[in-house]
Amino acid sequence: MAAIAKDKYDRYIDSLKFALYCISHPLDGFWDLTHEKRGTYAAANTILFLTILIRILKLRYTSFIFVQVYWEDLNIFLYIASILFPLSLWVVGNWGLTTLFDGKGRLGQVYMATCYALTPYPLIQFPLMIFSNFVTVDEAEFYAMVSAISLVWAALLVIAAMGQIHEYSAGKNLLFTVATLFSMLVMIFILMIFFSMISQGVSYFISLGKEFLFRL
Repeated sequence: MAAIAKDKYDRYIDSLKFALYCISHPLDGFWDLTHEKRGTYAAANTILFLTILIRILKLRYTSFIFVQVYWEDLNIFLYIASILFPLSLWVVGNWGLTTLFDGKGRLGQVYMATCYALTPYPLIQFPLMIFSNFVTVDEAEFYAMVSAISLVWAALLVIAAMGQIHEYSAGKNLLFTVATLFSMLVMIFILMIFFSMISQGVSYFISLGKEFLFRL
């Protein structure tokens, strides 16, 4: 049992380290991530957890020069959902569309590759968070530039990852990236209609119950 546990742990550490290879060699890295099974869901979940953790820590430990937080208005659960919800929409939307057009990636692979592509965010934002407390307003442009680099880098890695796991050409991959973003808007619209109908239905039955109790 100890040997099996050690093997699993070693594989987890290797798959986590492989994220560094993916962000520096995205084409080869994301191909091997899924086709050669170099990635694991445990590592993907770890990267996602670190991304969310850094986002939360930035609210507390980033200098007030760059981030102003009104804690009385902040709902931490909604803040976490604002990260997980778009990620879920992206994964489901991309998988759903590419499945219809000869995409090779499975739902789990889309999720794993997307999480691995987020690696630059915690790697850059954590030291940047600390750095923000030692800079002045005059150096704010440098902070903003480096912060933007982490986001752009992660976005480009997501696009590269989708192309590799679905085995799409560059043009087709860009087309389905745009289509996935559009599908996310469609899903949001459908969810808004769905929850609106649920809300109206609940309100109707509540008013019906109140009317019934009033007549009693």
